Amino acid sequence: MPNVQLPPKESNLFKRILKCYEQKQYKNGLKFCKMILSNPKFAEHGETLAMKGLTLNCLGKKEEAYEFVRKGLRNDVKSHVCWHVYGLLQRSHKKYDEAIKCYRNALKLDKDNLQILRDLSLLQIQMRDLEGYRETRYQLLQLRPTQRASWIGYAIAYHLLKDYDMALKLLEEFRQTQQVPPNKIDYEYSELILYQNQVMREADLFQESLEHIETYERQICDKLLVEEIKGEMLLKLGRLKEASEVFKNLIDRNAENWCYYEGLEKALQLSSLGPFLPHGTLEERLQIYEEISKQHPRAISPRRLPLNLVPGEKFRDLIDKFLRVNFSKGCPPLFTTLKSLYYNTEKHIGNLKEAAKWMDEAQSLDTADRFINSKCAKYMLRANMIKEAEEMCSKFTREGTSAMENLNEMQCMWFQTECISAYQRLGRYGDALKKCHEVERHFFEITDDQFDFHTYCMRKMTLRAYVDLLRLEDTLRRHAFYFKAARSAIEIYLKLYDDPLTSESKQQEINSENLSAKELKKMLSKQRRAQKKAKLEEEKKHAERERQQKSQKKKRDEEEEEASGLKEELRPEKLERIENPLEEAIKFLIPLKNLVADNIDTHLLAFEIYFRKGKFLLMLQSVKRAFAINSNNPWLHECLIKFSKSVSNQSNLPDIVSQVLSQEMQKIFVNKDLESFNEDFLKRNATSLQHLLSGAKMMYFLDKSRQEKAIAVATRLDETIKDKNVKTLVKVSEALLDGSFGICNSQYEEYRMACHHLLPFTSAFLPAVNEVHSHSAALNHTSNYDVLANEM
Repeated sequence: MPNVQLPPKESNLFKRILKCYEQKQYKNGLKFCKMILSNPKFAEHGETLAMKGLTLNCLGKKEEAYEFVRKGLRNDVKSHVCWHVYGLLQRSHKKYDEAIKCYRNALKLDKDNLQILRDLSLLQIQMRDLEGYRETRYQLLQLRPTQRASWIGYAIAYHLLKDYDMALKLLEEFRQTQQVPPNKIDYEYSELILYQNQVMREADLFQESLEHIETYERQICDKLLVEEIKGEMLLKLGRLKEASEVFKNLIDRNAENWCYYEGLEKALQLSSLGPFLPHGTLEERLQIYEEISKQHPRAISPRRLPLNLVPGEKFRDLIDKFLRVNFSKGCPPLFTTLKSLYYNTEKHIGNLKEAAKWMDEAQSLDTADRFINSKCAKYMLRANMIKEAEEMCSKFTREGTSAMENLNEMQCMWFQTECISAYQRLGRYGDALKKCHEVERHFFEITDDQFDFHTYCMRKMTLRAYVDLLRLEDTLRRHAFYFKAARSAIEIYLKLYDDPLTSESKQQEINSENLSAKELKKMLSKQRRAQKKAKLEEEKKHAERERQQKSQKKKRDEEEEEASGLKEELRPEKLERIENPLEEAIKFLIPLKNLVADNIDTHLLAFEIYFRKGKFLLMLQSVKRAFAINSNNPWLHECLIKFSKSVSNQSNLPDIVSQVLSQEMQKIFVNKDLESFNEDFLKRNATSLQHLLSGAKMMYFLDKSRQEKAIAVATRLDETIKDKNVKTLVKVSEALLDGSFGICNSQYEEYRMACHHLLPFTSAFLPAVNEVHSHSAALNHTSNYDVLANEM
């Protein structure tokens, strides 16, 4: 029905409603709404009803808000105000696609409304609708050509679309309108020049970039960045002598920046990683670092970086000197400085509980050191000591709340990812999935938080930081924390699909089949104690949460209520008994396929999901992508044989699908049968235990009668095997227990004893009856490290 035009008195009241909304005086706004709507002539006034709904939304009354806004829109569907308000309501609840539709409808009714155009542009950049964003920014430029944001927003649109020429033209035209004296330093003008230069560098205009930075050098605030850009551009242009001088000067300014050393090596044609030839010898590279170390005797980097280059005895000599100096100084970040050198899995014993014990001893020496506290908690989680780790972290978390909840609020994802792994190892899949979903929500919140910066960054002219933020958000889920959480979630959902949990876990029943009566009784007793302990902890946490909620005096707004509601939904017992685990796994997989496609594990995880769903073309896609990354990957080998076997067992596939599968599989298997393909794989990788394990698994998978041969291949420990490290040996022992080779308890015990002889301090191979003796042996072993430390 058509709406009634408000007379002057009510029109003034409506303007006051708008003002109250802008000033967040929501209760006053509702009073003015009531004054208009109480008049029978205007009881159905659409715009007032819509504004009442929007005001109610700000007070946390979501359902009433939607009711009034929709009613107002029905009463005046041709009002741009009603459509705009509906868009604002949708935006407040993160329904950005729906909000964009509302704004577009509002613009049809009022095409030159600046506020609606600005709001639309914010949603378009948030959703990365770059073409639409460019069109909207163009309209804003036409309507407000004198405003700085109009020019900058339009230029950024072209920059993000990689139309660098147009972006540079717009930026230069805008720069020429700025009246800044040549000798005056203006921060915002400086940022504009640096942003121009960034666009030039991304457009590979290296000479232009160098000339530009030299022309406006005096008007740029960040003098250090000017020198860094000069060095980078001189390298790109091949002017190596000039570049080397720039990087030497930069090292004089900051001798701890590793990037400067990398640039200097490239300029001096010494870096084996650089594009220049001939490469320098090791002695020449070490000489450079020695000279710099003499010039900067207190600098750590010129003494640390050579450790990445030298092998054997030379490494021993250099690390000895480096450690002695830093130990005598009591240098706090020494561990962090050397952390990247701990890459050799052969330097690892695998006694995690003992490691946690000594890290606990270290933190007790300085309980105010948060780094050692966090490191100790991490070691405890690696040893599955979850409760102890939480208590350790509680020393630095907020009082009056549980450490686990507070760490979740602070988005402490290193702790949560370690918790996920610990819960997964313990078979507490519900708790692990809860943490996985918490990590997923952190990434969603980080993505959503960028919304506030779209206007802020252009207003403050932090343009380079803004573009970097947008690009970070675009690849956010490439982060290692998300990959760890997503991988664990997928693995757990696959496990739950293969073996769904009931009130009495089927997994426990399967595991119990391979145990003696005594071992089974011991296992069940241990599980009951663990369940009882977990239940008591959960009840304690629940009571604590209720107490905190009752003690709060102020009400939370709608978003906080929704967030708390979502957290309450994450119930471990519900998560581990999900009805559609494969669909849940795919939700975690999609970001990995989009952003981490260069990691072979992404495609192999995808294969495992599609294998269980029976999606043959998607299985083919996954193995082909994995094959292109590393055709000799052991996990991929297992997937290929399972895939081929599954295809051969299918007789009802469409002809076109069978034809495609046949053609593509022929390229991989080269007309070999599966047994021959597997034998070739074993011969080709005869010295790699990881490959031998996968080949042995497939040998048993293809022919159950070859169990003894398969186990013999998987348990080889002769001198020709290169990767006899803790991680790989544990994988073999687990395979002997999880049914990969059928029932083989006696072979497992023989293998465990052999591994224990090889690695006597690894907890995974310790005999159960000798735990006390082994513990004391480990203590004797660690005392050797004390002697070594005293000698140093």
